Parts: sequence; C-alpha cells; structure tokens
Amino acid sequence: MNFRFDCPMPETIYDALIIGGGPGGSSVATFLARAGKRVLVLEKERFPRFHIGESLLPYNSQLFAEMGVLPTLQTQGFPLKTGAQFHAGNGSKRLKLIFRNGRYTRHATAFQVERSRFDHLLLQHAEKSGAEVRQGCAVVKFDNRSPELVRIDARDEAGPTHTFHARFLIDASGRGNLTGNQQGIRVVHPRLRKLALFGHYAGVRLDEGEAGGDTIIVRLENKWFWIIPLSTEKVSVGCVMDQTEFAGLKQSPEDLFNDIVRSSAVMRERMKSARLVTPFQATGDFSYRNRRFVDHRLIRVGDAAGFMDPIFSAGVYLAMYSGKLAAHAVGTSLAAGDDGRRRLRNYERRVYRAMQLYWEMVEGFYTTPFIEVFLEPRHRYNLPSAVTALLAGELEGGWKVYWRMRLFFWVVRIHSRWPILPKTSFEELPAKPADVPLQGAAEPSESVAQPVGK
Repeated sequence: MNFRFDCPMPETIYDALIIGGGPGGSSVATFLARAGKRVLVLEKERFPRFHIGESLLPYNSQLFAEMGVLPTLQTQGFPLKTGAQFHAGNGSKRLKLIFRNGRYTRHATAFQVERSRFDHLLLQHAEKSGAEVRQGCAVVKFDNRSPELVRIDARDEAGPTHTFHARFLIDASGRGNLTGNQQGIRVVHPRLRKLALFGHYAGVRLDEGEAGGDTIIVRLENKWFWIIPLSTEKVSVGCVMDQTEFAGLKQSPEDLFNDIVRSSAVMRERMKSARLVTPFQATGDFSYRNRRFVDHRLIRVGDAAGFMDPIFSAGVYLAMYSGKLAAHAVGTSLAAGDDGRRRLRNYERRVYRAMQLYWEMVEGFYTTPFIEVFLEPRHRYNLPSAVTALLAGELEGGWKVYWRMRLFFWVVRIHSRWPILPKTSFEELPAKPADVPLQGAAEPSESVAQPVGK
C-alpha cells in the first residue's frame, strides 16, 4: 500500500502555524502569505469535504475582494442571495428582508455556496497566495510556554507524528476547538444545547425571480428550519431542535425530520415535491464560547473562539472577519518583533464585541417576545435598517448602528413585560385558499428589514 506523506519535518521556523483549512484558516493564511509571511496550514481532512453552513453574508464580499479571491468565486455559478425570509411555521406572519433596502448596509448581495466546493476554493487560493498547505495532517497537541516560539505536534495519515515551530499559532480548528479543549476553557451555553437534522434535497419550492436565492427561516414554537438554495436543483434543508427533545422521542433523525415538516403549513408547502439527494445527517449544534480568545502567541478565530446557533448565517463571516483581524495582529507583531500581547488583547475585544451582537440576536430568536418584535417592523429611528445592517455583516458601522441595536434589544425587553405589539401564535391555522395573503405578511416592495417596537 502506498501512503502519501504530507507532514514533512520542517527545516525552518514559520511566522505562523494555522490549525485548520476552513474559511477562517484560509483567510488568515491568505492575508499573511500575501504580506510575505512564512505560513503553514495543517488540515486534518482532505478537501473537498462535506460541511454545512452554506449561506454567506453580503459583507463576505468585501473580504473576498481584499483576499483577491472574489473573481474566482464570481465564475463558479453560486446562487446570489439578496435577502432572507423569516416565517412563522403556521404561515401567520412573514418578514422579507432585502439587504439593499437597509439605510446602513454597504454590501447588498451574498453567495449561497456548497461548502465542499467553496472551502476547497478558499484553501487553494491560500496556497496560490504563498501559504504552505498540508492536508491529512491532524494537530494533536500544542505548547506555547516558550517565550519566543509555539510548538505543535501533528500526525499524518500514515501514523508518524511531527513537530513544528512558529512565532505565532492561529487556531482555526472550528468546532474541534483544539486549543480551547486542551486548556479546558470552553463554556457551553446552558439554553442552546441543540441538534441539527439536515440533508440536501431536489424539488423544494423556491420563490420566483430574485427571491429564489433567499435564505428561508421557518420558526416553529421551539425549533426552526432553514432552506438554502445551493443550485437550481439542490437545496439544503435542516431543522434545529433541542437535543434533549430529540433524545426523548427515540425516532430516527430522518423520520423525526419528516414528522416536524408535516407539522408546519409553510414547510409542507415548500417540501411537498422534495426528494432527498444526499445521505440524511444529524449533528450536535451546541453553542459555546471559550473564556479566552487569545493566549501567549496564540489567537483563536471563528468557531475556535466560539460557535453560535446558525440562525443568522454569521458563522463563515465571523470566521473570515476574525481571520482578517488575526492576520493583522500577527503581521504587526512580527514587524515589531514582540509577542503581540497588546495587539492580541485588542483583537479579543473586537471579536468579542462582534460575536456578542449576534449572540444576543440568537438568544432572542428562541423567545416569543423577540419574534413578535422581529416580525412586526416599525421604522421609527431607522431601527429596521440597523438590524438589516447587522444581519448583512456590518460590524464596523460605528455608533449609528450600535445605539440602534441597543435600542432594539431594549424594545424587546419592554415588550416582554408590557406587550406593545400583537401576540404571535404558532398553532396550526385553518386551511385558507391559496390566493389569500398571509396575515401580517409584508409585501416584497415594503420589506426593508427588521423589527422594532412602537
């Protein structure tokens, strides 16, 4: 049997070692390599490989352009996403969000991507940019106790373990969370212990025209569905639910998924002609955050800093956004010739603040008061535009976006105690003729974005 050895013993000290070749790791590698740094990416799998999290945000396009990979992605035929739809599962309410209508949104379109191909393109681009990439090479241990260098041990597919040294280590290991788990600093969110049931389908009903590229979120009383078009023939469909509920029902993942689809008028209509075209899967979806995003000569990016429920499709964007910030912190520290302690702390503050805004949105999404405010936009103070900007990926919009988001969350809290908007019921409604508009639905020409109270 012939083995391919992709983990040779290094002869030099790298400027940066990167654990993981997903979007976060590829972004760090590209930015550093294009700046002339010596970079090694160690990826335990071989690309292309399956991954969920297929919906991107408009602000990803800015990062793609800065990395020099946007022209490549534009030729791949990925569906264009110009908005997102949020439906109550019984069809009683709907919000259609169109990114270009948001007053504070600078980027208005995104790609819907099949992650196996998308991630492979990013990793290939990192290599073309000058990064050294080793696939089939799993990091098993790291050591950052030396004042000057970090060390990692990695095992190749044939079994031998090799040691690498660098001035900085970037952990982009995703939910594998290698350094966080080794240090015991991962904290799981107590109320977001979820499970995702999902597959790729043909025959899912999508909207006509531009809206056919929308991400569709369908909210049931205590769970939610995603519908993400990957091509004209393939659509990613999944359901996120409590892990304890799944364990108690003792059904196969696919049977349970189908039962939940049948419980929702919106999903029944969308899935009535659907057929599964990939193996059906289930995966743990626990939201967590590490107590620290940085350590001595170590930066965690993307899901290796923290993972949140994917309701708002922020995962890839946060991975790449934090990857860019990490590359800047490492690059300036290398130029200064120090351990970058102050720069790494600044990185941690910026990424924590970015994650916190999405974290609050995710926590709120599972509460009825949030949904009642979210699905009944009021345009006073331009609050819907601020929410639209955030959900497009606007993390550097300054005070004009930030104070409006704080006000939005305040309105949700007020509504939870003293209701100021109509109540929402998730119970199934009597059948209606097909041509009767959805109750409370915003017409596409009116949908700007998000909620607010009065």
